[in-house]
Amino acid sequence: MLFLLQFGLSAWGNAWALSLSPVPVAPNVYAFIGDTGMRSVENEGMNANSGFVVTDEGVVVIDSGSTWQVAKEIHRAIRAVTRQPVKIVVNTGGQDHRWLGNGYFKSIGAEIIAARPALADMQARGAMQLDGLSQTLGEKAAGTQPVYPDRLFDQSETLRLGGQEIQLLYFHGGHTPGDSVVWLPKQGVLFSGDLVFVDRLLGVLPFSSATDWLASFNVMEKLGPKTIVPGHGQVCDLDRARRDTGDYLRLLITHMKQAVDKGIALQEAIDSLDQSAFSRLANFDLLKGGNASRVYLEMESQ
Repeated sequence: MLFLLQFGLSAWGNAWALSLSPVPVAPNVYAFIGDTGMRSVENEGMNANSGFVVTDEGVVVIDSGSTWQVAKEIHRAIRAVTRQPVKIVVNTGGQDHRWLGNGYFKSIGAEIIAARPALADMQARGAMQLDGLSQTLGEKAAGTQPVYPDRLFDQSETLRLGGQEIQLLYFHGGHTPGDSVVWLPKQGVLFSGDLVFVDRLLGVLPFSSATDWLASFNVMEKLGPKTIVPGHGQVCDLDRARRDTGDYLRLLITHMKQAVDKGIALQEAIDSLDQSAFSRLANFDLLKGGNASRVYLEMESQ
């Protein structure tokens, strides 16, 4: 029900239409809170958070959404808040819902920026992501094509627009190789991208690195954000991010490193890992086994 309240799904005949509602986070800073489930026709692949910052010289969008149509809906929701044009779109990573809406924003004249490692990830997986979305969404994916960032940054870039200071920061990647964050130091607001999952279990995927992810999380902590817009889940504070993301990554890495060091076989290492403290999180049963297996293999390869 929370997803319906935040996102607003309205029926027109037998078709579902996504309707985004901005959530105020700080003055002139807004988030869109996505579904915590898997990609579906109902959520149009937008099972992640995005947002935007309004300035006197234009709008900065954080993550362009999963499809052309979702990006268009993001823009509609922005225009209900401000008539300032969208000047910049930041992609915080290479997952489909972070960047496959780029084509729409490019068509209205926005500049698209991402961390350099995200580009290689987009190029490697973009066609596969689009194929998967097309199979899931059907006509709701119409018009969507991979459109890559116009400009890349290495470790950091500071945007100064209309009196706002917006820092783009890349640490070590994690969930995807190009994961970065958007930091608003004056407001103490952090858009974490996929470095933070709350309310739902994070996913360690074949292209993820748990050790890089935890290293990035540790650097991110030092910023001391007051408010975090996580990649997935409700807006939270740093303590909640630690409980749902940092502590879980630490558990996986510590247990599996010890298992590998002791020569314990994969299945025995998985069976002996107690993840029950995180069973309160959505998608726990779906993801816990794959997370454990992939972190073991990562530790084994080091």
